[in-house]
Amino acid sequence: MKKPPSFKVSLGEFKTLAPYLARYRGSYIVGFGCLIIVDGAQVLIPQFMRRAVDLIASGSFTGREISVLCAGMVGVMAFIAGGRFLWRYFIHGSSRRIETELREALFRHLLTLSYDFYQQHKIGDLMARATHDLNAVRMSIGLGLVALVDGTIMAASILVIIFVQDPRTAAFAVLPLPFITASILFFGGALGNRFKKAQETYAAMSDTVQETFAGIRVVQAFVKEGWFIKKFAATNDEYREANMALVKLYGAFFPLIGFLSGLTIVLVLLVGGIRVVQGLMSPGDLLALFRYLQMLIWPLMGAGFTVNMIQRGAVSLRRVNEILQTSPSITSPPTPAEPPVEPAEAVVIRRLSFAYPEGPEVLKDVSLTIKQGAWVGILGRTGSGKSTLIKAITRMIEPPAGTVLIKGLDVRDWDLDTLRDCFSVTPQDSYLFSDSIRNNILYRLQADESPAETGDEEDGRLTRAVAIAALDTDLKTFALGADTLIGERGLTLSGGQKQRTAIARALIGEGEFLILDDALSAVDAETEQRVLRGLRTDRAGKTTIVVTHRVSTVSHADYLLVLEEGRVAEAGSPSELMAAGGFYARMAALQQLGEGVSEGRGV
Repeated sequence: MKKPPSFKVSLGEFKTLAPYLARYRGSYIVGFGCLIIVDGAQVLIPQFMRRAVDLIASGSFTGREISVLCAGMVGVMAFIAGGRFLWRYFIHGSSRRIETELREALFRHLLTLSYDFYQQHKIGDLMARATHDLNAVRMSIGLGLVALVDGTIMAASILVIIFVQDPRTAAFAVLPLPFITASILFFGGALGNRFKKAQETYAAMSDTVQETFAGIRVVQAFVKEGWFIKKFAATNDEYREANMALVKLYGAFFPLIGFLSGLTIVLVLLVGGIRVVQGLMSPGDLLALFRYLQMLIWPLMGAGFTVNMIQRGAVSLRRVNEILQTSPSITSPPTPAEPPVEPAEAVVIRRLSFAYPEGPEVLKDVSLTIKQGAWVGILGRTGSGKSTLIKAITRMIEPPAGTVLIKGLDVRDWDLDTLRDCFSVTPQDSYLFSDSIRNNILYRLQADESPAETGDEEDGRLTRAVAIAALDTDLKTFALGADTLIGERGLTLSGGQKQRTAIARALIGEGEFLILDDALSAVDAETEQRVLRGLRTDRAGKTTIVVTHRVSTVSHADYLLVLEEGRVAEAGSPSELMAAGGFYARMAALQQLGEGVSEGRGV
C-alpha cells in the first residue's frame, strides 16, 4: 500500500508561490506588523481587568480610578479594531491578488499546452483546479498564515505572562499542551489525504455537469434526462461522502482540542482557587489568569486550523502545480529558421507515418506535394487519417522530423505562432463561442498586442467573408443580423449555419493556406456550390486544402489524394481518378445515384 504523503513533504509545494510572496512581501510585512501589534494590545486587556478587580476587592477605590481603567480599555479596544482592519486589508488583500495572478498564470499556461494534453485531461477537472483548488491556496496563504503567526505570538506571549505572574499555577495549566501537540501531529496528515479525495471527487462532479450541459441537445433528444440525473446524483453522493469523511475527522479534531484546552481552566480553578484562599494570589490575578487561558484556547484551536488550512492549500497547490509543471509537447525551436523567399512547393509530405500514444499507426508512409496556389482535395472513409494529416500539416500534432515541409521548411523548424498564422483552418467540429455572429467571425482580428483594425475595415472584411461563405442570406432572417447572440457552442444555429460561420471566420484571417476539414458536410448541394464558387474566385492563386466525403466538393480540384487505412490509395487529378475506377470513381457513382433518387429520377 502506498504511503500517504507527509505534512512536511507537502509543504514543498509552496515553493511555487515564492515569486508571488516576494512581490507582495511589503504588504505582508506591514500586515503581520499590524497583527503583532494587535496581539500585543490584546494581552493588555486582562491587566486592566486585574487592576479593576483588585481595586474593587480592596474596598478603597474611587469612581475616577475605575473610569480611567475603563477608558483605557476602550482606547486599547479601538486600537485593536483599527489594527485588525489594517492586517486584514494587507494580508487578505495580498492573498486575493496572488490568487488572481496565479489563476491568470494557470490560464495562460493552459493555452500553451498542446493538443495531446487536452486528450488526457477532462475540462471539468481543469475547471476545478482553476477555481476550487485556487480558493484553497488563497485560504492557506491568507487566513492560514494569519492563524499561524497569530497563534504563535499569542501563545508565546500568554505563556510568558502567566509564568511570570504565577509560575506554580501556570505549570499546572500547561499540562494538557503536550497532548494537544500530539493530536495536531496525528490528525495533520489524515486531513490532507481526505481533502485530496474531496477535491478529486469535486473534479469528477464538475466533469459530469460540464459534459451534460454541453450535450444538452443530445440528452433531451434521446430523453435521457433521468439517466444523467442518476449519473450526477452518483457523483454528487461521492462528493458528499468524501466531504463527510473529512468533516468527521475535522469534527473530532476540534472538539478534542477544545476539551484539552478546557482542562487548563479546571486546573487553574483548582490550583488558583486554593492559592487565592491561602492569600498567595489576589482575586485580580486569578481573573487575569482565567482570561489569559481563555485567550490561549484560540491559539491552541488555531494550531489545528492552521494545519487544516495549510494541508488543504498544499494538496490543492499540488494539483495546480501538476498543470504548471507540464511542458507543452509542441514548441518553437530555440532558434526558428526562415522559409525560402521563393519556395518551390507550398506543402511537401515525405513518407509520413504517425501514431497517437498507445494506439496503432494512423498514417502510414504518406507522401504528398502541393504546389503554390493549388486546390487540393483529400478524401477517404471515416477513420482513414484525413484529419490527422491536417493536424500534422499545421503542427497540432508532432510529425517526425523531415516528414512535413511548409514553404520548403520543416514544420519543426518554424516559429510555432508564425507557422500557424499561415493557415486559416475550419475544423471538423466548427466550434463557435458564446457570443455574437459578428464577434465569432472577427475574433481573429481582436487586438492582442497590435492595434485593432478600424470599424470600417472590420465591416468591409466581415461583409466579404459572409458573402463568400453564403451566410448573407441567413443573416437577413435574424432580427439583429450579425449581432445576433448564438448561445454556447452556437446552439441557436443550424449545422450548416455553424459551418458557414466557421468558414467566414477562416476567411477573415486571410492566411496563405486555407484548410476546410469537412467544413461543408451539413450544407445542401446548392449552397455548397455557391460557397465553392466564392472560394475559387476569392482565393485564386492561393493554396487551398479541402477534406471531405463528398466528391462534388472536390470535383474541380487540381489534385486529389485518397486515403485508406492511413495509406495513400489513390492520387491524381479528378479525371485521372475517375478513369482509374477506384474509390473516388465508386463514391462519385454512388453519390450521383443518391442525388438522382432524392430528386425522383431513380423512382
